[in-house]
Amino acid sequence: MNLYPLGLWLAGRRVLVVGGGTVATRRVPALLDAGADVLLVSPELTPALQGLATAGRLAWRPRRFEPADLDEVWLVQVAVDDPVAAAEVSAAAEPRRVFCVRADDRTEATAWTPAVTRHGPVTVAVLGGGDPQRAVRVRDAIGQRLADGSIPITEPVSPAPTPGPAPMGQVILVGAGPGDPELITVKGRRLLAEADVVVADRLVPGLLLDELPARVELIDAAKIPYGPAAAQEEINRILVDRARTGATVVRLKGGDPYVFGRGGEELLACVDAGVPVSVVPGVTSSIAAPAVAGIPVTHRGVAHEFTVVSGHLPPGHRLSLVDWSALARLRGTLVVLMGLRNLPVIAEALLAGGRGASTPVAVVQEATTGTQRGLTSTLSTVADDVATAGLRPPAVVVVGDVVTALRLDAS
Repeated sequence: MNLYPLGLWLAGRRVLVVGGGTVATRRVPALLDAGADVLLVSPELTPALQGLATAGRLAWRPRRFEPADLDEVWLVQVAVDDPVAAAEVSAAAEPRRVFCVRADDRTEATAWTPAVTRHGPVTVAVLGGGDPQRAVRVRDAIGQRLADGSIPITEPVSPAPTPGPAPMGQVILVGAGPGDPELITVKGRRLLAEADVVVADRLVPGLLLDELPARVELIDAAKIPYGPAAAQEEINRILVDRARTGATVVRLKGGDPYVFGRGGEELLACVDAGVPVSVVPGVTSSIAAPAVAGIPVTHRGVAHEFTVVSGHLPPGHRLSLVDWSALARLRGTLVVLMGLRNLPVIAEALLAGGRGASTPVAVVQEATTGTQRGLTSTLSTVADDVATAGLRPPAVVVVGDVVTALRLDAS
């Protein structure tokens, strides 16, 4: 017999979950996301569910199920593997006309939970005819096509059919991640697939741009002429102008938009122009580069803080806002972005400020890409070692004992 597919408005309505194990841990977040008033009945809970109960996100009755738990309930999810206990819930739910989902035996349930993928405003729920693995395979295939844009969620912008102001579009600042195209966030990739205009930085993954539909206007921000300040003004103007035509404009930026990416300036330009603007964070190379090189930026007993600093201006430069002597006195990890050219004077400033000459230093070039290279050195020798190795930008410099922390643990 075929099922009747249905979407439920659960906001403010009580849903009973019986069981506090791994199945409940998987099901409860979606119920909470739908705004359900979740009542969980179980003698014990997983740590994740305990955290939700402690935070007041759900109500917990620490005991076995009782029929009265079904009072004022719209839906019940039985998340136990004991068929006798599950059957007791089903038997109590049936005369109350409460739909019952059962994790132990779907043939005895009155409702099934589909395999779900969500992409912005679109939710896809797949029922596999009783085969959950089939449902997952189909769900994943559809989800992949939604993510890469081969199934479009929105229609491309078209010119206004009549004279008059065009509908306002929007600007989305999207962090593309450190270089590997798979490290863009799911939301970032979906919005990129929906864009009408993409304004891309030099360091964004090229494969992301190669996947753009032919209809998308691609603007290479690295080729905008004039000096840095004038070029930024031109980028701001392009973002605002294209959005005013009704287009969805994605400003694709390497790493995270707000980590030395001038994303704040672009957001302010849109706000000042009355253009809707939002931000999708990205994986910053300040954390990703050390990670892929086997270096944790913090480590128990080694570093309790890490500081990210721009090295594009050398120590002592009149426009630099960095207090290098203060950084030298810190005991934690120092991550320097855009500092390879000034590495000799940066190392000298840290040494002069009190950092030890033997402090471990790592340099990671083009992290997360197929051309990644790197080396491990010390603060007193790193500048010479980088020159000898021929490392080039973009590269991330990591200073601190975390550079060798995992190697020490392994030994």
